[in-house]
Formats: sequence, structure tokens, C-alpha cells
Amino acid sequence: MLDDRATAHDGAERLPAGLHRRPTMADVATRAGVSRTLVSLIFSNKPGASDETRERVLQAADELGYRLDRAARMLARGRSRTLGVLIDVHQTFQADLIGTIYAEAEAAGYEVLLSASAPARDEHKAIEALLSHRCEGLILLGPLSEADYLRTLADRAVVTVVGRALPHTAVDTVRTADAKGIRQSVDHLVELGHRDIVHVDGGADPGSPERRRAYLAAMRKHDLSDHIRVIPGQHTEDAGVAAANTLLAEDRLPTAVLAGNDRCAIGLMDVFTRAHVDVPGDISIVGYDDSHLAQLSRIDLTTVRQDTEGLARRAVQFAIGRLEDEDLVPQDFVIDPHLVVRGTTGPARS
Repeated sequence: MLDDRATAHDGAERLPAGLHRRPTMADVATRAGVSRTLVSLIFSNKPGASDETRERVLQAADELGYRLDRAARMLARGRSRTLGVLIDVHQTFQADLIGTIYAEAEAAGYEVLLSASAPARDEHKAIEALLSHRCEGLILLGPLSEADYLRTLADRAVVTVVGRALPHTAVDTVRTADAKGIRQSVDHLVELGHRDIVHVDGGADPGSPERRRAYLAAMRKHDLSDHIRVIPGQHTEDAGVAAANTLLAEDRLPTAVLAGNDRCAIGLMDVFTRAHVDVPGDISIVGYDDSHLAQLSRIDLTTVRQDTEGLARRAVQFAIGRLEDEDLVPQDFVIDPHLVVRGTTGPARS
């Protein structure tokens, strides 16, 4: 004979004794000796119940088998255990971080919610959407927002920024030692005999000021001050296209271009290839990031590899660490990059 807590077929959900249907919020209220309205307030994490009453209601829900989902249960106890991640839909390097962020967060019992900034959706709106969904920790990938705004976010959630330094703030930062990566790139080109090395910078994009300063310092270190040239750009393919067209319009090409990132480098390569300029025979190109596109055989880009797994893992660890221990002090964690030499750099042309 079937137990009165079971349905009439194997594998079906078992119900608590005395119930021949799925328990409702009203059943939880009766079991806990409170009103249904109060149960609803508790499940929505709204004020109006003491801690003792809150725990009694949650215990009643457990005993009855009331199916409050995991997110709602955490919310009822004042925790969402959700990390909100800001991403720019156009930045392939940021997309490379997401897989590790998910894996690291889920291993620690946290959920991940993504919100993207785009030309038609500014960064502030994307961040506010995460906060409206009760994300208690924010991981911001390469944010462009002003420092004052990012400082205020620290009053509303635990914030970790990836790819940008934010001194004197209550924000954790995880970033690459950009100056070291650029020095490696310039050293590599100089060893190949290059002197006329142009840098297409990233404008106001994250990491760009550090990379620009490192280029200037590295060129001076090699006594190449007279060959310094910075073309203003952005971390986009369009910026690389524009820079390449500028260089092609001049009487003589440089022997090498150091791009602000891989996307800019790919834009440069596209224009030069269409103009029958051989890479690297006529001009060498170096990128920055080592995104998955740079590794494709048809691109085969020499570039500076950022440790995407290390950056993502450390960002999640910082966010969860400060959520679990309010006494932890925000940190600035810097990870070394390294140059990956592929097919877009070669000896300087005669």
C-alpha cells in the first residue's frame, strides 16, 4: 500500500504527512503560528519580523517541504549569495574571464548574474540593474565610470574592479602589471632591429594610461626618444583601422606598431593586408591581452598575455572573502603578464 505522503507513481515528489498536495505559504503560516502576510514578508526579506520568528517560519517551511528556491531562501535570511558582473559586450578579453568567474563562484556556493554595457546601454544603468537584483557583491570588468561613482558603490555592495587601479578607495582591485607587458614588447621589437616603433594607444580605456607611459619609458630606455610616436586611439578594431589608414597616407611606414590591445591590432592587420602590406615582412604588429582571437592561426598575433584565469579567480575570491568577513581590508592585487611571440613580428625591414 502506498504511504499517504506519496503520490500514486514511483519517482514523484513525496509530501509531508497529512498533506495530499504541495504545501502552500498558508500551510507554512499555520505551522509557524503566524499570518500568511508575515510569511510573505519574510520570504521577500522585508522588515516586520523578529529574527526568532524568521527562523521559525523557515524551519516550518523546511518541515513541510515548502519549495522555496535557493535564491529566495538566501534572500529570506538576508543574503542573496549572488555576484553581479559588469561586462562590455564588445570586449572579447572580458568575455574570456566569464567562464572562470562562474566556476569559482559556483564552487563557493554563489550564483552569478551578468549585466552588459553597450552603446545603447550605459555602464551606470548596467550596474544599477545588478543592484536592483540584490547582488551583494559586484565584479566590474574594466569599468569606465568615474572614480567617485565607483567609490559610492562601495557603500552599497562589496566591489571588486578588474583591470584598473583605484587607490584610496574601499574597493578591491585586480589588474595586470601593464608596464611590464609593454616593456617586454618594446624589448622584443628592439631585439629584432626595430627603432621606428609607433604606439596606438587606448585613449581613456582601462589600462591605456599605464601602457602609454610604459611605451614612452621603454623607448627612452633604448635611446629611441626621437622615434617616439603615439597615435590616439581606443581599444577597438575601428581605432586600429583609423591608425593604419593614417600611416598608409604617409610617405614612409614605421617598421613596427604596438597596439593598445588585440582588437586594435586586428584592425591594423586588416587594413595592411588589404593594402598588400606584408605583416611582418613590411611591418611588425604587437597586441595586448592574448584574447582567443589572437590565437587563431589566420591571425597568429604576437601579443602580451594577461592571466585571465588568475584575474577572474582572484576577483571572485576577493568579493566572496569580504562578503564572508567584513574585517578584511580592500587590496590591490597585481598579476604579471608575459609576451607570446607568434607570427606578426619579425626582423625590421632594411
